[in-house]
Amino acid sequence: MSKERLIYLPLGGAGEIGMNCYVYGYGAPDKERLIVVDLGVTFPDMDTTPGVDLIFPDVTWLEERRDRIEGIFITHAHEDHVGAIGHLWSKLDAPVYARAFTAHHARRKMEEQGHNPDKVQVMGIWPEMRQFGPFNIGFLPVSHSIPESSAMVIETKGGRVIHTGDFKIDYDPGVGEAFDRDLWAEASKGGVKALVCDSTNIFSGTEGRSESSLAPEITRMVAEQPGMVVATTFASNVARVKTLAEAGIAAGRSVCLMGRAMRRMIEASVETGVLHDFPSTIQPEDARELPRENLMLIVTGSQGERRAASAQLARGKYMGLTLAEGDTFLFSSKTIPGNERGVISIMNQFSEQGVDVVDDDGGRYHVSGHANRPDIQAMHDLVKPQMVIPMHGEHRHLREHVKLAKSGGRAGVLAPNGTCVSLSGNKPEVVEYVETGRVYLDGAVQVGALDGIVRDRIRMALNGHAVVTMIIDEDDAPLGDPWVELMGLPDKGRSNTSLVDVMEADLGQFLQRANDKTLMDDAKLEDELRKVARQTALDEIGRKPEVTVVVSRLN
Repeated sequence: MSKERLIYLPLGGAGEIGMNCYVYGYGAPDKERLIVVDLGVTFPDMDTTPGVDLIFPDVTWLEERRDRIEGIFITHAHEDHVGAIGHLWSKLDAPVYARAFTAHHARRKMEEQGHNPDKVQVMGIWPEMRQFGPFNIGFLPVSHSIPESSAMVIETKGGRVIHTGDFKIDYDPGVGEAFDRDLWAEASKGGVKALVCDSTNIFSGTEGRSESSLAPEITRMVAEQPGMVVATTFASNVARVKTLAEAGIAAGRSVCLMGRAMRRMIEASVETGVLHDFPSTIQPEDARELPRENLMLIVTGSQGERRAASAQLARGKYMGLTLAEGDTFLFSSKTIPGNERGVISIMNQFSEQGVDVVDDDGGRYHVSGHANRPDIQAMHDLVKPQMVIPMHGEHRHLREHVKLAKSGGRAGVLAPNGTCVSLSGNKPEVVEYVETGRVYLDGAVQVGALDGIVRDRIRMALNGHAVVTMIIDEDDAPLGDPWVELMGLPDKGRSNTSLVDVMEADLGQFLQRANDKTLMDDAKLEDELRKVARQTALDEIGRKPEVTVVVSRLN
């Protein structure tokens, strides 16, 4: 019988920021019992995934082993950790475990996709541990930018693993639990085999700042503004939303929350008991009646999302409210890489309205929810693991984190998505590579990244599209000339003549030259017509469009 082993396998979130999905296994090779930590999403962009709604990790490897899954454990309620639970749960069909606040969101996502929300169960916090097959598991509280974030304590006969989840060391986060050094030291007693650790801010060399440090600066800034103040931040950062609301109240302003995600997050925080004494707010219809200088809006859309409240205000109006010259818009957030274009566009739209835009300002109005390098080092020193496995970061973050671990005399391994690592020996060992990828939510349908749908959409967006239609009669002869419809292409080309007319003329001339063998073979005829249409477009407009040929035969 093969020796049992403890393995770690990231399917998302390692080599990228977002779409977190991590697998742990214990047992005989290829027969391990499994647990899943987090099931998150990442978000599309118009350049690489036009029209896509959400992006999930490809869980095919897990789906093929669903009978071996003991449970799915969600560390916290950010979308990149819980957002895929409703969409992918049916593939895995395993119970889901989370703390109360996170479970609230997970249950809603299950209901939205038609699944039984009771499949999501609430667990308490460490030192409470529960047995799941060969795993003994507990949720270890940690500070982050959303309430009730937790690390996972994973105990097996092969050793103890601590999976940090997203974390920072914050002793005064405002909302949610402060980092408890003594609790973490206690959880690490007896030896930790592996620390699987957040790598997001490994290149930030200064110690992280507390969430509570922002309140004085934000309060001062809001009080100094002459007109209406509008602020945006991550809706999930409940502590920040509360700080902004309290700053508005302190300045004598009525506060209005705008955007479904913002209201939903605050309501969930109050309902689950993680948020207390949130300032009273007013409804948008009441806000419309107040003098501008007496009003503060807290809105969604810190990342430039087109349908969020910020973007709609930038375009002119949202729920009857508009911004005007002399108003101030505060971005109390960091722009996630890839979102710069959308955020800058909104900033410029506000500027055109005469609105003063205030951004993060070098950390004056925002602090990260992730540990900087000194705090990651402090976590290493506190837990004292035998080995460090970097996760939650781009490839360069993981690589730098391995260097940090080795500089402290600890074994480390670079393990991007698909890398199966054995944690059973004295150092981590890569034992196999698993095929991983992405799945796109395209409307109501999930499609694979390799299905070609998004690729074709990009090609049509770049090159335009032409549809060529023709009819073949009973004698295998063309019935008139082909006709052409264009989408996303200029009306006229170099000849200053209608592109449709030129293309139809060239296609007609080709048909006059075509032999019977070509006219009788649909595949060959379609291929030749496509070539002619593309060549005509290249001659006329310097571009080869995507061409669809429809040949109909009268039989």
